Order: sequence, then structure tokens, then C-alpha cells
Amino acid sequence: MSTTRRILAQLRHDPRTLALLLLLPSLLMVLLRFVFNSEQSFSRAAPALLGVFPFIIMFMIASITTLRERTSGTLERLMTMPIGKFGLLSGYAAAFGAVAVVQVSVATLVSVWWLGLELTGPLWILLVIAVLDALLGMALGLFVSAFARTEFQAMQFMPVFVMPQILLCGLFVPRGDMAGLLNWLSDVMPLSYAVQALTHVTRSSDFTGSLARDLVVIGGCALLALVLGAATLRRRTP
Repeated sequence: MSTTRRILAQLRHDPRTLALLLLLPSLLMVLLRFVFNSEQSFSRAAPALLGVFPFIIMFMIASITTLRERTSGTLERLMTMPIGKFGLLSGYAAAFGAVAVVQVSVATLVSVWWLGLELTGPLWILLVIAVLDALLGMALGLFVSAFARTEFQAMQFMPVFVMPQILLCGLFVPRGDMAGLLNWLSDVMPLSYAVQALTHVTRSSDFTGSLARDLVVIGGCALLALVLGAATLRRRTP
């Protein structure tokens, strides 16, 4: 809990970063609405991007923040305390998770009540999926930060861990229309299940077994990334 409180206190004393974190997905959704200039077109594309935008932002913030903690020596001092690596990363996850909840809630409410996003399913499921997406991006960011020595290197991991998922998640081309290898790669990428779940919520009000499976996959992948991040966490950058 002390790690969580410290990260949240740091964010509270940096209002510019905090405002950017909380409002950037909403601003992107507003921009998207005016790009389409049609509620119907916006409603078709927005649900998937409502999960993708927080995923990208939380990946960048988590990877850079953790790297700064390690290069500044803060992480080394924290690891002298009687707390395990997984407990330490869980503290980061709780802090960024709290930010993600607010971030996604604002973006979802703006999209539904102001921009005219039409939903067939319940709003709370959309919120849950989008928050899980943000947590997944955060966990992947914590994981990849262990392999970077500089912030520039951390950003270089984005095309490796993030861009293939965006291209293959069904956002541009339905997954069923992809070639065999691409379809297989799409099946092993967690963002594909997030987009599939978000699309389901816009078209159906039923909580099906397929939707439950998608939620479990996204949550399980986020937990796996957190465990791998704890296993590869180092005290400091060489």
C-alpha cells in the first residue's frame, strides 16, 4: 500500500501528467467522433478504440515510470524493504489501476452520453472490459521496462508489444478474413479478445459464455504479465 500511495502522491503533485492521463482517451474519442461525422459510423468503430486507447497510454506510462524508478535508484531502495517483487509491482499496478478506472470511466461516459455511442449491452460490462484493457497495457508496460536501459529503449518496445496487437485484433480487418498464420497470431494476442468482447457488448445484451471467456483471457494475461514482470524485475539499470 505504501508504494501505491507514493505513486498516487507523485501523480497528484504533477497535475499536467495527471490531466493528460485522465483526459487523453476522452479527447481522442471526441476527435474520432468529428472525424467520422456520423453517429452510426462512430458507434461501429468507437467500442474497439475505447479499449485500445487506454491500453496504449497505460503501456507507455507504466514502462517509463518504472524505468525512471530504477535509473534513479528509488526501486533499489524499495527492494531493501521486506516486500517481495510481486508485492512491489502489485503496488504499482494498484496505483495505475486506480488511474485507469477513472480514465476509462470518463472516456466511456463522454462517448455514451455526449458523443452518441450506441450500446445494446449494459454499460458496466463495457467499463469492465475497458478497465481490463488498461490494466493489461499497464502490466505489459511494467514487464517490458525490465529489458530497457533508457526511456528511448522503452518506447522502442511499443512497436514490438503493442502495434502487432492493434493490427491483428480485428480493428481494421475481421479476424476471420485473415490468412492462416495471421489468424493464429491474432488468437494468441490478448487485445484480440478485448476487441471481440467490446464488439459483443455493442451488439448484444446477453452475457454469454464467449464473453466470459474473453474477460478471463484478458484478466489472465494481465496477471501473467505482472508475474513475469516480477520475475524479471532488477534492482537497477547496469
